[in-house]
Amino acid sequence: MSFRLHAITQTAPGAAPTRWAWLLHGILGSGQNLRNVARRLVAADPSWGFVLPDLRNHGDSAGAPPPQTVAACAEDLFALADALGIHPTTAIGHSFGGKVALVWGAAAEARGDVVERVWALDVPPGLPDLPLALQSEVVRVVSALRTIPMPLPRRDAIVERLTTLGFGPMLAQWMTTNLRAAREEEAPGFFWRFDLDGIEAMLQDYARTDAWPWLASPRRRARVDVVRAERSERWVDAELERFAHGYPGVHLHVLPDSGHWVHVDNPDGLHGLLMGQGLGAKF
Repeated sequence: MSFRLHAITQTAPGAAPTRWAWLLHGILGSGQNLRNVARRLVAADPSWGFVLPDLRNHGDSAGAPPPQTVAACAEDLFALADALGIHPTTAIGHSFGGKVALVWGAAAEARGDVVERVWALDVPPGLPDLPLALQSEVVRVVSALRTIPMPLPRRDAIVERLTTLGFGPMLAQWMTTNLRAAREEEAPGFFWRFDLDGIEAMLQDYARTDAWPWLASPRRRARVDVVRAERSERWVDAELERFAHGYPGVHLHVLPDSGHWVHVDNPDGLHGLLMGQGLGAKF
C-alpha cells in the first residue's frame, strides 16, 4: 500500500471554504497540536479552511519511504492535496513545519502552482547555527528518548522519566500525547506513535536545508512572513541581518511575550498577527 499522510481538516460549522491553507506542526508533534489555532482562525473568517497533517514519521503518518527529508515532507503535501481534492495556496508552519512550508512554497511555484502566502513561525529560514542547534530542546529531547526503554508500563511514566532527566513538567506532559497503546501482537504497555529514527534523519536534513535562495529569488511570487518569537533563542544576528536586504514580499515580524512555542505562549498575539496581516493576502 502506498504511503499517504494522515490529516484532519478544520472548517467553521456549516461553512464551505473558498480558501485553504496548510497548518504544519514541528518535530515530535502532530496535526492536533495546532487545531486550536485553526479553530480560532475559521471562527474569525469562515471563508478559510485548514488541512492539518501529521508529517511523515509523526502521529498516524507511519511507514514513510526514504529519504526522510524536508523536501520529501513537501512532496507528501502535494500527494495529500491530490488525494483530498483540496489544494491550499497558503502554508503556515511552526518550527520544523515552518521550514517545510518554505520548501513547499518553492517547490509549488516551480511546479507552476499558485502560492499566495507562506508563514514560518519561529524558524530561521537559513542554515541553523550549529552550537545553538545542538543545544536546542528538541535535540535534547530526542537524545533523552533514546535512553527510555519501550514499552512503558503506563502513560504517565513518561512524565516521571523526562522530569527526572531535567525537562519541565509541561513538555513532559505534552509527550504523553505521543504515546499509543500496544497492538495485539506487541508486549503490553505504551509505545511511541512516532518513528524516532525517521525523526532524527529529518532533523539532520533540516540542518542542511536553506530556504534563503527562494526568499531572495526575484522570480518568487508568493509573499513570505517570518515570525520571530521575542524570547526565542533560535536566532543569531547574521540571520536577522539578512532581512535588512529588503527582499520584496519578505516580511519579518516579532511576536512579543513569547518563547518558541508561539501557539502556547501567546495565542492571542499569534492570532492577531495572522489576521491583522491578512493571513493569505499577497503583497
